[in-house]
Amino acid sequence: MRTPSSRGPVSSALITALTGTPTPLPAGLAGTWDGTDPLSDDDLQLSLFICYELHYRGWSDVDDRWEWEPSLLALRAEAETRFECALRRLVPTPSPVEPVGIPQALARLVAEDSGPSLAAELHRHPDLERFREFVIHRSVYHLKEADPHSWGIPRLTGAAKVALLEIQFDEYGSGRPERMHSELFRDTMRWFGLRHDYGHYVDAVPAVTLATNNLMSLFGLHRRWRGALLGHLAAFEMTSSLPNRRYGDALRRLGAPTTATRFYDEHVVADAVHEQIAATDLCGSFATAEPDRAGDVLFGAACGLALDRAFATWVLDSWQAGDSSLRADHVTHPETSAITDAVPVG
Repeated sequence: MRTPSSRGPVSSALITALTGTPTPLPAGLAGTWDGTDPLSDDDLQLSLFICYELHYRGWSDVDDRWEWEPSLLALRAEAETRFECALRRLVPTPSPVEPVGIPQALARLVAEDSGPSLAAELHRHPDLERFREFVIHRSVYHLKEADPHSWGIPRLTGAAKVALLEIQFDEYGSGRPERMHSELFRDTMRWFGLRHDYGHYVDAVPAVTLATNNLMSLFGLHRRWRGALLGHLAAFEMTSSLPNRRYGDALRRLGAPTTATRFYDEHVVADAVHEQIAATDLCGSFATAEPDRAGDVLFGAACGLALDRAFATWVLDSWQAGDSSLRADHVTHPETSAITDAVPVG
């Protein structure tokens, strides 16, 4: 994956610097973010995403030594501070909960979430172009599915560690590379005629999509946020089964073959099981072992739900206005003739 196009002065300076040998970045770059909303600031979210990606598969045109360059870490820390402050403004501090009550508190958070549903919209009104847009947004995460939450494995012990490994083993295909959820998603992208190489559509997605991804990396890369990481994963699993059933059904109405729906069908079954493991065995065990971190579990879950609401609102508002939900200069059309048997409905 090559570095993306810049979206402002900070990402421009960062990308330019990354093409050379690691040297200190210019001082004061982050000052250009003063007065902006970190959650919708394309320049901030892209800069943060670029920094985070150095800890995953990196950038093909960037020297890997940049990963630990002190000035880059300082810039990342400034972006994270602004991001975290925005999250705390968005999500109220959770009320104190006894560790034993964490599974029930997570269930209440999920039940009370009143955000708009992309799954319901695509199920009611299946549309090939809109579903393709949705797949492009989600490709930024699904092509590395499970990786952000895997940062939690070495930070845990005992029952919580075992529960996380059980979930992640399924996500990574239960020992079968072709069954990895990221590989199943590639099959969906192929049917839509989309490029399915890792990170290909980063340039096409807006700040809110990058923010949903950056949230996972923020929690995963900081040991102090291990509880929030687990809460985020629990909320993810607890809100997944029904939407994925709707996505799979919508694709079938559009004429998609089994290979294209398998990603969603797999999650209907897997996440119904993961929901119980994540809430009780993972988060419940963690809160019991580290009761002072119980509130972080709920904060992580609430942040995940809040940013998912913001993402769904962005997409649905764009569609209602008759616009693409992708960035205006990156509206994407099929790049192959993969769709041969689709019969659009609605």
